[in-house]
Amino acid sequence: MPETEVLIFVGEDGSAPLLGWLDGLPQKVQDKCLVRIERLGQMGHELRRPEADSLRDGIHELRASFRGVHYRVLYFFHGERAVISHGVIKEREVPSGEIDLAIDRWRRFEKNPDRHTIGE
Repeated sequence: MPETEVLIFVGEDGSAPLLGWLDGLPQKVQDKCLVRIERLGQMGHELRRPEADSLRDGIHELRASFRGVHYRVLYFFHGERAVISHGVIKEREVPSGEIDLAIDRWRRFEKNPDRHTIGE
């Protein structure tokens, strides 16, 4: 199975929401999230639970937990590439507004992929 290119979404201001979010997490959680991102690169569309799941409207989540806290990394596919939108800490479910934010970023990405991504 060929590797999937994983990109990180970048906003108009040049910041990468995922990277800012990861920086604020404990090292152990960062490591778990990075392992999930690596697995996404290895497995692409084939990655499933417990490591990943589909949310709605083409948005997916990478799943990591640590000490009872559930961390999610939201992403979408653009062809064979996976684009990571951002990360969230969830309680019962990923808030609808977070999914909507990922959808908005997907739309912006599709208009200008080069402007809105950095590589893995």
